[in-house]
Amino acid sequence: MKIAVIGAGFVGATTAQRLVERNLGDVVLYDIVEGLPQGKALDMMESAPIWGFESRVFGTNDPKDLSGSEIVVIASGMARLPGMSRDDLLERNAGIAASVADQVREHAPQAMVIVVTNPVDALTHLVAVKVGTPKARIFGMGGILDSARFRHFLASELGVAQADVDAMVLGGHGDDMVPLPRFATVNGVPIELLLPADQIQKLVTRTRDGGAEIVRYLKRGSAYYAPAAAIAQMVESVVRDQKRLLPCSAWCSGQYGITGQFVGLPVILGRSGVEKIVELPLNAAELKDLQVSSSRVAAKVAKLQLAG
Repeated sequence: MKIAVIGAGFVGATTAQRLVERNLGDVVLYDIVEGLPQGKALDMMESAPIWGFESRVFGTNDPKDLSGSEIVVIASGMARLPGMSRDDLLERNAGIAASVADQVREHAPQAMVIVVTNPVDALTHLVAVKVGTPKARIFGMGGILDSARFRHFLASELGVAQADVDAMVLGGHGDDMVPLPRFATVNGVPIELLLPADQIQKLVTRTRDGGAEIVRYLKRGSAYYAPAAAIAQMVESVVRDQKRLLPCSAWCSGQYGITGQFVGLPVILGRSGVEKIVELPLNAAELKDLQVSSSRVAAKVAKLQLAG
């Protein structure tokens, strides 16, 4: 398996590290900044004798080295600064995503594509149009990260093992994301039996603000450890055909009353990509929130003036 990671910044480089340390495939780390991917790749490979992984990572500034990649992760683009929303990055990152999509179409047109660059749902749509990849083979990272944040906040509030908490966040990867407390459990026990409603709502709000909270601390950057973990989980589900049920930005064709766009939904992710969108029995309020979130993603896509 050859996996390309485009963008050797904090998210891309950390993703490459997680992929090779889990032996998910050989990684090409591509960036336009001369020396950056080469230096980071060499540093990672010098850790191989210590950690014992057999996968290799190769840094390059030549897009031709993307050729033969079976999976491409697009992690290039500008990160948020304090006071910025993910949506503020639309105009700045759309040009970068379009340029990268052209390179993928030229050098790795058969690859499965995972989009990470924000605003991820709108840019997943842009990349899909530019690359021409069958829509089941292109999807965006957002829901897994948002869900992980929700799970962490719940586990910390309850004082329980992180691994025992299951929760899911749907909708666009933005301020109008849709955490689903009704589906959250601790080893099968609904959190609504363990926490009062006002505490749950505070954690829902913190989840929506999760990325911005980190940006406020860092001041000159945004999250990368948890995003890289989310990407690695997606890649692993594809490479090992695990068929994990994961929230990803996927192409809708009528599910949840949403048609013709990418938005975060629960999907079965396997070797062929998005194998199925799972339709949960949402109540009226949850469905309305999801559709509102979807409409706001559609408004961003409209600004891009895409065809297809």
